[in-house]
Amino acid sequence: MALTPRIAIDAMGGDVGVRMMLAGAAMARHKHDGLRFILVGDEVQIKAALENHPNLRAASDIIHTDGVVTGEDKPSQAIRKAKSTSMGLAIDAVKCGDAGGAVSAGNTGALMAMAKLALRTMPGIDRPALAALLPTLGDNDVVMLDLGANTECDATNLTQFAVMGAAYARTAMGLQRPRVALLNIGTEELKGTDEIRDAAAMLRAAKGLPMEFTGFIEGDKLSRGDVDVIVHDGFSGNIALKTIEGTARFVTDLLRRAFTSSTRSKIGFLISRPATELLRHHLDPNNHNGAVFLGLNGVVLKSHGSADAKGVANCVHLCAELIEKDITRQVTDDLANFQSGKAA
Repeated sequence: MALTPRIAIDAMGGDVGVRMMLAGAAMARHKHDGLRFILVGDEVQIKAALENHPNLRAASDIIHTDGVVTGEDKPSQAIRKAKSTSMGLAIDAVKCGDAGGAVSAGNTGALMAMAKLALRTMPGIDRPALAALLPTLGDNDVVMLDLGANTECDATNLTQFAVMGAAYARTAMGLQRPRVALLNIGTEELKGTDEIRDAAAMLRAAKGLPMEFTGFIEGDKLSRGDVDVIVHDGFSGNIALKTIEGTARFVTDLLRRAFTSSTRSKIGFLISRPATELLRHHLDPNNHNGAVFLGLNGVVLKSHGSADAKGVANCVHLCAELIEKDITRQVTDDLANFQSGKAA
């Protein structure tokens, strides 16, 4: 039975501001009229923004607070003022059961620290991981985790990430048996650190999981679509993510420069515009906005700090989908099966 999605929105977090966060939530509700919201932040600003979105206003409750977690706040500072900030109160709504999930565009480190402290990790999970969907040349997006929550990971952490990532791929992409790979410097079994090789051995030995472990994948294959889940520590994953994002910007900027360099190039742009528009759409980060903290007893998503209304709406949609399909239960069940498979 699907869960009714009620989402707490940190209206004050990130660079986009209250109006953009609420515009995104309103856009999401127009496509999913069952959504309900708790809007957390400065009540005056929220009510002013809601004047343009009567459909959202009718489906929302407001929790007022003046407190905001800034981009400069350290996680320890954010935790100390959690009960008085929009980010902290949005997470608390999930903890208390008033909301099924929370969305924030604020400080990632603070969001992770507060969510972990308030919601705690699931039984059997040592560390939560930050996971996101990225575009590929294949039929499906690819799940990548961890993207920065844990800079150092042992083999057990990596195997837990693999189990969580596969559950996420089944939930978000509808795949019955996601293909899972470990990011490594080569595909040969002897390549990589002890932690990566040990994790591979553990995943090969596991039985009864709804996933297919395919071994190692190198960095130049991340966007090929050959696998559905790519697992790595947060240090490597964050570098990989920023490299992918930077390459996407490089390609789009290079094309823009090339197509405006001469009159002939401008004519060529008009002829090739359908193809370039498709490329722009594929590389637009707003179409893949929303990273989820997997492994917590609750659903918390991080929206990009500079996302537009469409990007925020996509993040809200993903949050609703994870609530409806009960991602927390799916991860718990898969982890239990993994542990029993190891014991066997």
